[in-house]
Amino acid sequence: MTLAIGIDIGGTGIKGAVIDLDAGDIVGDRIKHPTPEGGEPDDIIATVAQLVGELGTEGVEHIGVCFPAVVVNGRTMSAANVSERWIGLDADTAFGEALGRDIHFVNDADAAGYAEAMSGAARGQRGLVIMTTLGTGIGSALINDGVLIANSELGHLVLNGRDAESWAANSAREREELSFAEWAERLTEYYRYVEALLWPELFVIGGGISKQHNEFIPLIDVRTPIVPAELRNNAGIIGAAALAQRFSR
Repeated sequence: MTLAIGIDIGGTGIKGAVIDLDAGDIVGDRIKHPTPEGGEPDDIIATVAQLVGELGTEGVEHIGVCFPAVVVNGRTMSAANVSERWIGLDADTAFGEALGRDIHFVNDADAAGYAEAMSGAARGQRGLVIMTTLGTGIGSALINDGVLIANSELGHLVLNGRDAESWAANSAREREELSFAEWAERLTEYYRYVEALLWPELFVIGGGISKQHNEFIPLIDVRTPIVPAELRNNAGIIGAAALAQRFSR
C-alpha cells in the first residue's frame, strides 16, 4: 500500500486525508479546518501543518497540496478568495519548509480532474478529458491519455463579450434565479464553444451542483458525452496526493 497525504485548500475550508494511492481512496478520516480569515499565506501554512500533524505521517511517502490558483513550477501566480500575497509566492518551498519535507503544489481544478481520470468518472478514458467545476466560477482540467495539461483556466474564455464563468457558473444561476432549463441553455453555448476548440472525448462536471446532475446535464445539447464527477469533495485531496507521487523528486 502506497500512502500519501492530500490537502485541499479552499476559500472557506482546508481539508485533508491520507490516501491509498494504489486504491485511489481515502484511508481513515478526512479532517477539515476553517480557512483562516484573510487567507494570508503564513496563517494557511500553519493550519495545513496542524492538519498534517493530526493526520500523522507514519508510512506516508508523499504530500500534495492543491489551491485555487494558477501554479507554475510550484509558485502561485494568482489568488482566488485569499490574500493577494499569494501571487508570486514560492508555495512549494514555503510549505516544504513548514512541513519538513518536499511537497507538490498544484491547482485545485487540475487535482480534481486528475483524480477523476485516475479513479473516478473518467477512469480508463482514452483521448482528451475535460473536467469543469461549476461553482462560484468555472474551474477546468485537461487530461490527455492520463497526462495532465496544467492551468487551462477555461472559465475565462470570452463569450458574449465577458468571461464565460460570469454568466455560466453556478453562481450566475443562483444570482439571476435561473431555472435549470435556462441555465442549461447557457451551458450548452459554453460547452459547444469548448468542444469546437478542443474536441474532447468526454466532459466531466464537478462542483457541489453536480449532486443535482439529473436536473441539468441531460438538458445540455452537445456532441461530447457529459458525465457527473464521482469523487465529489474528495477529488482534490485524492488528485493532489496522486500528483505528489507522480512528480516526486
